[in-house]
Amino acid sequence: MVINKISTAEQVIMKVQTGDTLMVGGFGLVGSPLTLIDALTRHDAGNLTIISNNVGEAGKGLGLLLRQDRLKKAVGSYFTSNREVAKWYNDGLLELELLPQGTFSEAIRAGGAGIGGFYTKTAVGTDLAAGKETKLIDGETYVLEKPLKANVALIRAWKADLKGNLIYYKTARNFNPLMASAADYVIAEVDEIVDERDLSPEEIVTPHLYVDAIVESRLILTREGVVERDI
Repeated sequence: MVINKISTAEQVIMKVQTGDTLMVGGFGLVGSPLTLIDALTRHDAGNLTIISNNVGEAGKGLGLLLRQDRLKKAVGSYFTSNREVAKWYNDGLLELELLPQGTFSEAIRAGGAGIGGFYTKTAVGTDLAAGKETKLIDGETYVLEKPLKANVALIRAWKADLKGNLIYYKTARNFNPLMASAADYVIAEVDEIVDERDLSPEEIVTPHLYVDAIVESRLILTREGVVERDI
């Protein structure tokens, strides 16, 4: 028997609670779950820690939650895509944890794989390594990085079958598959939901066991910007 994982953004976003840590896919707005974020702007959860490459753009994506003062902390790599992040940080309204992008990706993978930490040479001797444990390995200094995990992951895929197996579209894949493995509850926003037999096992990137809910996308990113589509 196939469990029905299809839901609406408004229903499933209720899984996000005040004080939660969220992983949110996307590089800029590409591969970002815009429909789920939009639903979150109308949900009363606050004091959120966001693990995402960036905090959207000014007034777009996660940038909407920033303007609503819903974010306590952001963990990511590229905050300058939204210049408002710097203002909120400088005003003491937002905590930031900056990680090099490769370290960021590996920390999420480690969280999903049950790895307690990993050593990397990236950031050794810089402010980003301040206060972190270091170790000498084969004559070189490495810094210990801890894994990243979340209560809920909001991810974006191209297609899902009825079980929740996912495939992605080109670079919109970015951090989404990693995040699907590193959260207690995973919500996938997709363009299309197909029958189980319509996806080849060889093209599936995220197996259905990682996915708890599926939402069909209403907001999509085009060359003209974020637009609403008919579903």
